[in-house]
Amino acid sequence: MLGSLPKHPDGEGSVQVQLDPDIRIDTAKVFAIYGKGGIGKSTTSSNLSVAFSKLGKRVLQIGCDPKHDSTFTLTKCLVPTVIDILESVDFHAEELRPSDYVYEGYNGVMCVEAGGPPAGTGCGGYVVGQTVKLLKQHHLLEDTDVVIFDVLGDVVCGGFAAPLQHAERAMIVTANDFDSIFAMNRIATAILAKSKHYNVRLGGVIANRSVKTDEIDRFTDAVGLKRLAHLPDLDIIRRSRLKKSTVFEMEPEPGSGLEEAQQQYLQLAERLWEGVEPLSAQPMRDRDIFDFLGFD
Repeated sequence: MLGSLPKHPDGEGSVQVQLDPDIRIDTAKVFAIYGKGGIGKSTTSSNLSVAFSKLGKRVLQIGCDPKHDSTFTLTKCLVPTVIDILESVDFHAEELRPSDYVYEGYNGVMCVEAGGPPAGTGCGGYVVGQTVKLLKQHHLLEDTDVVIFDVLGDVVCGGFAAPLQHAERAMIVTANDFDSIFAMNRIATAILAKSKHYNVRLGGVIANRSVKTDEIDRFTDAVGLKRLAHLPDLDIIRRSRLKKSTVFEMEPEPGSGLEEAQQQYLQLAERLWEGVEPLSAQPMRDRDIFDFLGFD
């Protein structure tokens, strides 16, 4: 019965999932990447992972989407998910080895796909919790400098907000349009709610697939967010994913913007490693953001 649950076990108003408070990532810098569905979070996460690895860091990327394609450009395939592997051993986790669910990707980035429960059943938070628990049991986190959680779309329920229990900073990927900025506002609200109970803090905004950033910048200035990087709408970034590659594996082409894109990811990795100040944003109410962005 709901009455027997601890009050607000996973944040204000949440009764969906309570994660084990003893399962924590203590030995690495942890970042969670959120944003509207289809905005390019997996492309951003994978290229950021490679950028960290180019800086000499040991990187682990964890995909948190039932579609399990977060690490596709790193491994060149759709790897089995943690849930798939657990199901194969009837959820006897003690039978698993790291090689059963951890795959080495481009430039040494270690890749894990948490997966998710079947549609309409279970909770994504359980999947994330089991993944981190396995990594901890196999001592894989002790040999990692950076962990990147690539999180499903703009779902910010108790389950898919679970990576926020582990993250130090959460970043939001957005484009320069109403739907993306609206989703960013809602995600920022969720992150701030979790920051009351966990150590996670808003780190900033990554502008993606956008020629301009005027609307993004106008919004971030108004609510107290900060843009950390700008990846223009470049065809070579789109083609890199079609070629199962990160931008760091693509051949330079005159006028493609490839080198600039690579530098943006490298500079973002350097900035995050050095540490970005936590942001105390004040997201807008839904009706206010409609007015602010000029919705007719």
